[in-house]
Amino acid sequence: MINLKSEREIELMHEAGKLLAATHREIAKMIKPGITTADIEEFVEKYLAEHGATAEQKGYQGYKYATCASVNDEICHGFPTKKPLKEGDIVTIDMVVNLNGGLADSAWTYPVGEVSNETARLLEVTKNSLYKAIEQAQAGNRLGDIGHAIQSYVEGEKYSVVRDFTGHGIGKTIHEDPTVLHYGKPGKGMRLKEGMVITIEPMVNAGTWHSKMDQNGWTARTVDGKLSAQYEHTIVITKEGPKILTEQ
Repeated sequence: MINLKSEREIELMHEAGKLLAATHREIAKMIKPGITTADIEEFVEKYLAEHGATAEQKGYQGYKYATCASVNDEICHGFPTKKPLKEGDIVTIDMVVNLNGGLADSAWTYPVGEVSNETARLLEVTKNSLYKAIEQAQAGNRLGDIGHAIQSYVEGEKYSVVRDFTGHGIGKTIHEDPTVLHYGKPGKGMRLKEGMVITIEPMVNAGTWHSKMDQNGWTARTVDGKLSAQYEHTIVITKEGPKILTEQ
């Protein structure tokens, strides 16, 4: 069931999204060799609390942390650890902010120090694919238009799009209908309507798109050990076009 959001609900989600974007900006200042994802986790919890917000994913289906911190070949849902990040690593920080009942979800992949040209290109292509998809998030278009925009661009750049994890609707809870695939055919799937709020969050791998699960039951990583990057925004469909609620 699709829950179209009222202006008030969208306003609350936008306020949460602005705080989430601010949190990402602060994280960007922290990222350097030697920092740990546990340090980032601690910062996020404190920063959100200081701004009257909470991390919605903490406790969600038993997840223990305020952030997902996925390093290098980890695709998503990595646990924060005390292992220092190294020069040339990449780390994706994903979180959901709850501010006064409004939810917003966003992920960003950060380079740690100087990264290789190959790694930088993976990040650039992944970010570009997100914005190409957002351009398709127009009332009257279909979900397949979003997926096709990502897949056609990413595969044209000789990378692969993860299929095991998707975007989703968001509102009163983290995950609502619809499921937002990052691959697909144009003109197919559910038609987008004004008031729909969704996440678009392409995960792009340097090698094959296939994933495997760690023993913790949460963390997914590439089967070939190659890098994976992700960028995510929460979007509302409006008559004027897509509006990003988590813009940095």
